[in-house]
Amino acid sequence: MSKLSEKGSLQAEPAEQLQLEQILDESQQIQGVSLWQDAWRRLKRNRVAYRSMHVLIGLALLAILTPLIPLQSPIDKDLNDRQFLPPTMASSSMGSRAGLKFSEGRLTTQLQAVESQIAALEIELGTLSTEEARNQIEQSIKQKRVVGHPFNQLWHNLGPVSWTMCRLRVAVFGDYAIPSICGTDQLGRDVLSRIMWGARVSLTVGIVATLVSLIIGVSYGAIAGYFGGWIDAVMMRIVDTLYSVPFIFVVIFIMTFLGEDSVKKRLEQFGINQLTVFYLIIGAIYWLTMSRVVRGQVLSLKNEQFVEAARTIGASPARIVFRHLVPNVLGVVIVYLTLTIPAVMLFEAFLSFLGLGVSPPDVSWGLLLKDGVDALSSVKLFWWMVVFPGAALALTLFALNFLGDGLRDALDPKMKNKD
Repeated sequence: MSKLSEKGSLQAEPAEQLQLEQILDESQQIQGVSLWQDAWRRLKRNRVAYRSMHVLIGLALLAILTPLIPLQSPIDKDLNDRQFLPPTMASSSMGSRAGLKFSEGRLTTQLQAVESQIAALEIELGTLSTEEARNQIEQSIKQKRVVGHPFNQLWHNLGPVSWTMCRLRVAVFGDYAIPSICGTDQLGRDVLSRIMWGARVSLTVGIVATLVSLIIGVSYGAIAGYFGGWIDAVMMRIVDTLYSVPFIFVVIFIMTFLGEDSVKKRLEQFGINQLTVFYLIIGAIYWLTMSRVVRGQVLSLKNEQFVEAARTIGASPARIVFRHLVPNVLGVVIVYLTLTIPAVMLFEAFLSFLGLGVSPPDVSWGLLLKDGVDALSSVKLFWWMVVFPGAALALTLFALNFLGDGLRDALDPKMKNKD
């Protein structure tokens, strides 16, 4: 019996080894799924959130590429022939308005003429020797580039990138412009063009202000939650005090103060315009809730083993907070960001509606809605003035909220690897 048992055990060993090798091969073929991979997989299964993400990406690309799109001028006024025109498919040409006095009524011809004049003046500048004559020519060149250039008559405050994109647009499309398919406003300006250029301002307000609130709120909340004790108590009492301040009045006061000519000139000396300050002020308002959210998450994580391990190897508090704790709360932060952006955009629209936000000739969706409400009349309804800007704002806000809801579900650790 012992021999048989020994023989049986000897015969069983290769079979068990083969089975173990097979199990090992199968285990090596199994790939783990991280939280982010699982979140992306479940977000794609949420059709509403996934399509909302694509809508937002499309809107962002359109806003970035607006100078390349053959739109009409967002600031050129025509009170004689184009005031309150309903949506139309009639063709349009850049520079055709008689009041612009463009050569041959064409943007391309005027652009070529102005650039030829600037080139001739630069050649003449190189031949002059007296300082007074050189200054006169330099002033003429500056006048041609700033005031006389057709781009500055059709667009406002183009940056270097937008200027280059406008030149490329003229090179590709020439004088062609998309018809006024969304109608014109009370000053004869194309509504579609103003919606597209307004998207650049409104989306920038939402993104920049949210990033400001992200930097302040996450840092403040993470520090308060990690150190705890009297530091946490003092920092949170400051937040409570700021919560009691009616921020709408603070913003109104600051924007009114910054609207004074002397203050504007002083800020422009440092390269800061009123719009930049507007972004920062709104961002500085929305960090309070972010700090509370992050603080609560850090309080639940600061006693975990990975934090204790970081302390054991001598990591500094700053490294623990920003290298270990903050990355672990990014899921909650990202969800809150998607819900903060629409709130910021609505606040900007509200301030612009009151005339305290974006000021002409800059344009935003809030300013367009203000113009639309001003144009409402009991005698004649100019519906396109409200419908199209309102639809653009509503579409963006709906997409942001749907994406935020989808990300909240996708990044929930309790739902990881669940269908």
